[in-house]
Amino acid sequence: MTSPAIRILGISGSLRSGSFNTSALRAAIELAPEGVTIIEADISEIPLYNEDLKAKGWPPSVELFRQQIREADAILFVTPEYNYSVPGVLKNAIDWASRPPEQPFAGKPAAIMGASPGVIGTARAQYHLRQIAVFLDLKVLNKPEVMIGGAADRFDSAGKLTHEPTRDFVKSMLVALQDWTLKLK
Repeated sequence: MTSPAIRILGISGSLRSGSFNTSALRAAIELAPEGVTIIEADISEIPLYNEDLKAKGWPPSVELFRQQIREADAILFVTPEYNYSVPGVLKNAIDWASRPPEQPFAGKPAAIMGASPGVIGTARAQYHLRQIAVFLDLKVLNKPEVMIGGAADRFDSAGKLTHEPTRDFVKSMLVALQDWTLKLK
């Protein structure tokens, strides 16, 4: 018996062209289990949050992002760690998307992963993102936690995740997210 199709919105918290985190998201897209499609969100055009802008209507980039969240069955955050926390660009996108009416994150299953040149692989940023997720009413997958430390040794010069144990770990997280999403439906 085949599982129903699952659509996951993948959100990289980095705008850098050579980002390990965007590369990790693309690895997840490649490694998605059968029946899972991961769509990559683009948060690069979302303006800095300003209530005055919202009063004039949702900026098109924000409306698109909110629509992508609404249409997704689950969310996959892939976050770098800046100053022991979530990057401003990711927090900004979340802040825009979460404004009323109809906050689109509520009740959605989610998973978090991240890559860093450092040894703890974005652990602090991931824990801060989990705190944010509580307020958003996201249902975050507890395990496995994917924290890719030593990222320079895990990706090749083209940004492909080549470290097989890490690839297997990402696969296991995606299978767990698929199962979690189906359980919550």
